[in-house]
Amino acid sequence: MKLVFAGTPEVAVPALDALIASGRHEVAAVVTRPDAPAGRGRRLVASPVAQRAEEVGIEVLKPVKPRDEEFLARLREIAPDCCPVVAYGALLPKVALDIPAHGWVNLHFSLLPAWRGAAPVQHSLMAGDEITGASTFLIEQGLDSGPLYGTVTEVVRPTDTSGDLLTRLAFAGSGLLAATMDGIEDGTLKAVPQPADGITLAPKITVEDAQIDWSAPALRVDRVVRGCTPAPGAWTVFRGERLKLVQAVPVADRTDLAPGELSAGKNNVYVGTGSHAVELLWVQPQGKKPMKGADWARGVRIAPGEHVG
Repeated sequence: MKLVFAGTPEVAVPALDALIASGRHEVAAVVTRPDAPAGRGRRLVASPVAQRAEEVGIEVLKPVKPRDEEFLARLREIAPDCCPVVAYGALLPKVALDIPAHGWVNLHFSLLPAWRGAAPVQHSLMAGDEITGASTFLIEQGLDSGPLYGTVTEVVRPTDTSGDLLTRLAFAGSGLLAATMDGIEDGTLKAVPQPADGITLAPKITVEDAQIDWSAPALRVDRVVRGCTPAPGAWTVFRGERLKLVQAVPVADRTDLAPGELSAGKNNVYVGTGSHAVELLWVQPQGKKPMKGADWARGVRIAPGEHVG
């Protein structure tokens, strides 16, 4: 089939590579978000998907909005059979959805209908899911509600961050998306409606959502830290400044600390929660690079009874 691939961040690149390597399909063009400011100089930088497409000589389309007439005209000109999508980052209007014969097929990083929305992996970790996965479905006007083509499952590991899990799902999902394109082309795969039960939502995680509530149990603190790593980053407040928590693990035998209370030893620093303490393995003070929690504690000289939060 002739394909136009839509995607923007690094996590979409494995799927693009899988479609290019499949040998069965022609990736005629890539649709991605416009160049965005990045780095200290805030210079405009092309998206990872755009950079990969340019490396292999594929046409790149960067509409400000996917309803722009110039973009729609070019899409009609290309006349794709199908448009596979991975984390494109913009809502597709019906006029665009109607152009390819087989529609737009999205690779979503959850087992739909669970975790519909922008942050499925983060919400899955924060909810304590033991199994997650990826799904391919036909995009319609609703939020991730279209009929399903296929799924692949992935075990959530106890130490997974959202970055770890998303990386694995990106590679597992790339094979699923390529197989979905194959099945659509040869007619062996038909989309089926999503189950009516088990719908959960996964809206974007805000900075406010990532603030640690030290009155919550240690297990909840651990899940929030892992779910918000690397972005937006779990955080708390220490001496009036924001302190990012990069890695924190529950410590079952420390129950002597009040919620938010700090305790620093020679090689460890602990914080009390609503249950038992957590050990701060890695932190990032405001304006500084990540460092070991014990090194941070020695540098700030934590006073007895001092708190975070």
